[in-house]
Amino acid sequence: MHRRKRANLRDVAERSGVSVATVSRVLNTPMRVSETTRSRVEDAIRDLRFTRSAAARAINTGRSNTIGALIPTLDHAIFAKFLGRLEQDLSARGLSLLVSTTGSDPAVELRKAEALLDIGVEGLIVSGMDHAQGFDDLIARFGVPVVLTSVYSQNARYPTIGYDNRSVAQTALGHLADLGHRRIAVIHGPTAQNDRTRARIAGLVTSGLPVELSFAEGRLGVSGGVQAVVDLPRGANRPTAILCLSDVLALGALFELNRQGVAVPEDMSLMGIDDLAWARSSAPGLTTVRLPAEEMGARTAVAISAWVAEGDRPRSERLTEELITRASTRSIVSTG
Repeated sequence: MHRRKRANLRDVAERSGVSVATVSRVLNTPMRVSETTRSRVEDAIRDLRFTRSAAARAINTGRSNTIGALIPTLDHAIFAKFLGRLEQDLSARGLSLLVSTTGSDPAVELRKAEALLDIGVEGLIVSGMDHAQGFDDLIARFGVPVVLTSVYSQNARYPTIGYDNRSVAQTALGHLADLGHRRIAVIHGPTAQNDRTRARIAGLVTSGLPVELSFAEGRLGVSGGVQAVVDLPRGANRPTAILCLSDVLALGALFELNRQGVAVPEDMSLMGIDDLAWARSSAPGLTTVRLPAEEMGARTAVAISAWVAEGDRPRSERLTEELITRASTRSIVSTG
């Protein structure tokens, strides 16, 4: 089937018997065109079903009305929650969202940031504070607003909207310590090029709580949680609780504990961080720390849209985590 060619400004000009410049004036400053000419051009636009492209609007107005977002992956629901609310609230402000994934690779992030800037995004939203050498120079060259998410820091080069990852981890560890757990295994994703994970680990080791921690790094996914539990020590040195620095790791840990016949929480308490949708429905329900991903999307949309439209650089905003206690953790403090 032959696809009809999209009409352009020249087609409208030929149909209405005017110049391309006149058609452009009808579209952008109609008050400068006589009513007779304007009517003839508008009739041609309807007949040809002409619509202006986003690229043409950007050339005429200097605005693309588009924001770029760089995130590590689309595989994990925490990013989907954030992006869903971000896109919704940007759209309500007349802005479109373009998303690129980086695989947590700073070199990829730099390349994709440049690609987004080259096509005219008016601002960038980027996860975390670890970036490749050259990122700051790139931003300075294009002069666009940048907001960092999933982190909070008053001293960052760019405004941050997110949570204090040290505090998030300490909230989780404090819950397990309060339940009487002293030997705790910590399962986390890769620390290289991930400042959020490093901050959570730093929060644990500096907590000052009377606990003995062991750390296992694995792939950030269900398989990483599975393998970390496979490698846990047995016997007297076995931990009484597992703290996963992401719910997706906790899901893998839960699968493997079930496979081994280790009852949660009777034999092993298990905890995550994120509060993904499945956490309340798992058996048992997962104790976790809720991260305000949707609120982060909403606050980021407000901040960057105001910065782009009005030049108002936003202040960094700290969002508050929340401990969610469910059936996967229990007290081992003697009541006798």
